[in-house]
Amino acid sequence: MTGTYLLSPLDTFVLSIIVLFVGMTITRKGKILKKYNIPPAVTGGLICAIVIALISVIFDIRIGFDMQIRDFLLLTFFSCIGLGAKIEHLRAGGKALAILVGVAAVFLVLQDVVGIALAWAFGGHPALGLIAGSASFAGGHGTAIAWGQVAEAHGIPRAEEFAGRLIEKNKLRAESTAGSMAIKTKEDPWTATVQLPDVLGALLALAICIEAGSLANRFLLSRGILLPGFLTSMMVGILLTNLADVAKVRLNQGAIDRAGEISLNLFLVMSLMAMNLIALASAAGPLLAIVIVQMLVITLFVVRLVFVVMGKDYDAAVICSGFAGLGLGATPVAIANMSAITGKYGPSPKAFLVVPLIGAFFIDILNAGIIRGFLFLIVHFVGVPETPAG
Repeated sequence: MTGTYLLSPLDTFVLSIIVLFVGMTITRKGKILKKYNIPPAVTGGLICAIVIALISVIFDIRIGFDMQIRDFLLLTFFSCIGLGAKIEHLRAGGKALAILVGVAAVFLVLQDVVGIALAWAFGGHPALGLIAGSASFAGGHGTAIAWGQVAEAHGIPRAEEFAGRLIEKNKLRAESTAGSMAIKTKEDPWTATVQLPDVLGALLALAICIEAGSLANRFLLSRGILLPGFLTSMMVGILLTNLADVAKVRLNQGAIDRAGEISLNLFLVMSLMAMNLIALASAAGPLLAIVIVQMLVITLFVVRLVFVVMGKDYDAAVICSGFAGLGLGATPVAIANMSAITGKYGPSPKAFLVVPLIGAFFIDILNAGIIRGFLFLIVHFVGVPETPAG
């Protein structure tokens, strides 16, 4: 019975729904999980990953997943974000976006300095510190996958915990109730106001966002411009929802929000349940030390700097949780953090606009330049590491 089994896209999708239900049940009954705002997708996904690891160790059966549907869910979620972005929200986020870009640049430098210091502490070459710094943590999906698909799961619980403390300590509250992207637990999510035409209209809008975003991506790629697919889908959503307002065409935000909630949670479940915990265990000691230090650094950074420069209000607290997700993983981690917070305290459209833009576009450009700069300094002042013989 030993061997490797690859679950089809449909099997993976069905299992992810079951795992999400398990996570929701456990999180609902666990006081500690509720206290620290642990998303049900994280609870269920990690439990599934542990079960799969045990099956591999005990029965020598390796289970893999086809992630085609997961990639589609990511496009769907960011299309929902775009469709919820009204022009007034974009205006409000303009200044915050500019400030956060500058803050992100400072943090990337700090993260690499810490990474280089950790490499020296472990007796490694300083260049390896870039892997223990922004190349793996803030580098996004491409770098995270090369690192072993570990960055996406880092920091979710702690980021949500300190954001929750910021909100409680400063008695912050959301200004509105529209545009939330988190599962509601105190009311029926399928309300009577969402009718079949609303659902069909939302599906049509999402299909337009995904298809038009794909066409735009291919057009830009043919001209040498590479952008993540979810960014173009989100931009199409922003354009579409504001054109709909001008044309007096009504899009039901409730139906769009429900689609976004489902897409995000299933995306996270699939990502987490597919983690190879056995591969991570072989380097658990150094990895754990690196993660703990980087988590402490970003926690102090967001509480002492990001929260202050972003205005010390409710949106600033939610942005802090998202910024921590960017710094310790990738954009989906940031979204998961913010969703857990807004699900408990209320929506923050400003945060859901600013943080994804930073993660999808600006942070990659900044990171590439900063890493190249550090490599130049290391090569010229320290030298290239020797290659072992043989």
